[in-house]
Amino acid sequence: MAHSECQNKEHHTHHHSGANPIVTSAQATLHCLTGCVIGEVTGLAIGVTLGIGVWPTIILATVLAYISGFTLGLLPVMRRQKKTFWQALKLIWVGEAISIGVMEIAMNSADYMVGGMQAGSVLSPMFWIGIAVAVPAGFLAAWPVNWWLLSRDLKKCH
Repeated sequence: MAHSECQNKEHHTHHHSGANPIVTSAQATLHCLTGCVIGEVTGLAIGVTLGIGVWPTIILATVLAYISGFTLGLLPVMRRQKKTFWQALKLIWVGEAISIGVMEIAMNSADYMVGGMQAGSVLSPMFWIGIAVAVPAGFLAAWPVNWWLLSRDLKKCH
């Protein structure tokens, strides 16, 4: 996966090891984005399909993005570092919560402005245009935040 360099920097020494912090933060952002997109698209698809309105759709997409984002953050830490769920959560929650929050604000704002979440159906091109605009917006918003979080050991490579 794209975050392999970040994964190889064990024991939280990524910014001391000579790794390019711009590349490392981009890889961490791509990893976070993967989890967010899974939940975001699922929530948007459910909201649009059920016609539940913009705010309920945003809330649903955000909740699902947090669930999927945290899951993708927790599982590697639990597996590679032999941590329990709670131990892994203690290691990653601050960085993940902030990163996902910034990503979700940017993604939902971009999707809303383009009109994707107001599309009549997931079969509508507007729905997919909204996703196509939202994903890069989320990445671009969260990348500098992840750089900052990593540089201060508030986010861990996983």
